Amino acid sequence: MARAELQARRVDAVRAWTSFVENGDDVEHRVRPEILRSWTRSSVIRPDVTHAPLADEADTADYWRHSPLQVAVERVEEDLRRTAEDGDLVIAITDPDTRILWTYGGRVMRRRAETVNFVPGGRWDDQSVGTNALDLANRDDVPSMVFSAEHYAEVVHNWVCWAAPVHDPVTGARLGVVDLSTTWDRTHPIGLATARVMARLIETALPAGAVAGRRDEPSAPGLVMTLLGTAESWLDGQRLLLNRRQTEILALLALHPEGLSLEQLHAAVYGDQAVTFSTLKAEVSHLRHAIGGQLASRPYRLLMPVATDVEQVLSLLRRGRVGAAVDAYGGDLMPGTNSPALTELAEYVAVALREALLGQPEPDAVLRYSELAPYDTEVVEAALRVLAGHQHPVVPLLKARLAAAR
Repeated sequence: MARAELQARRVDAVRAWTSFVENGDDVEHRVRPEILRSWTRSSVIRPDVTHAPLADEADTADYWRHSPLQVAVERVEEDLRRTAEDGDLVIAITDPDTRILWTYGGRVMRRRAETVNFVPGGRWDDQSVGTNALDLANRDDVPSMVFSAEHYAEVVHNWVCWAAPVHDPVTGARLGVVDLSTTWDRTHPIGLATARVMARLIETALPAGAVAGRRDEPSAPGLVMTLLGTAESWLDGQRLLLNRRQTEILALLALHPEGLSLEQLHAAVYGDQAVTFSTLKAEVSHLRHAIGGQLASRPYRLLMPVATDVEQVLSLLRRGRVGAAVDAYGGDLMPGTNSPALTELAEYVAVALREALLGQPEPDAVLRYSELAPYDTEVVEAALRVLAGHQHPVVPLLKARLAAAR
């Protein structure tokens, strides 16, 4: 683009930003829909924020060390560095929460990036630092560009950013984004295409079988239970062959690491059914044998590390990672169980996920959810309202899902 054309575009962006941020004007027809939605979300922060907040350094380093993205970046690092140096860009890789995990910068951009915490640990979701391409690409799961004053924070009005999501090529799970940033006057028509190429380059370099989030058979020590959709249990990497009642008891103990008394466990398993304590004790005895004696009494509690997909989904929801929670959600918790405690928990998890989607109807997450709950039209309608007037590839699929449900 000619500099005069870029300058005019920048002036238009600044005027729209000033109208919205400083005057509270309606700018619906002056900015792209995704920018306006992000500006609205960003209103929880001050537009004069000077830098992104930093996540815990040790936690960020540990996440990166165990991430398949780290292996992929090592394999293609020469290409990434050359791209950054040739275009005087700063390149960033994020996790699914838009926390930066790795960066490399050209001569000009490296120092600018450091001053605004565009560095490992920097939290670049729009509610931490305002509208930016990293957040849009992560949130909408599509390649995104943010130019100059389309950024909510004034401190990056001199930037242009292009970002593209990075997916696990086997499962389709979103792992984060790759972002390319430089000064606004270096805007180039192939910027977004370059981000897409970098994302594909990283995807092809991912280690086989190492991507987090897959529902594969676990090999880590301890008990791992999947209870959402299909109930399965593994102990130290070995599949446990349990009957349904034993699985219910094991699930209840896994979900109550503090332990349960005989009376509490009986109520959780049987409710008001006329079942004796002796029957429960016999079931527990068989279960203790099946798991190698790693079940204590008084109270009943498990003696090994425990992980469940229920806790994974709830933890993701607590952190606002709705899309990742949908990825981890395999369906209703133990369908058909007559344990009152598990029935209540099943409803709690299902409602929590549904309410999170209604509040944050990420298009691809809603599409995946609709495969598990095809008659929940309200969630689909919420996503379509958010996407109104927006050319998103899932719109036809969501409309088809809505028509089929009706």
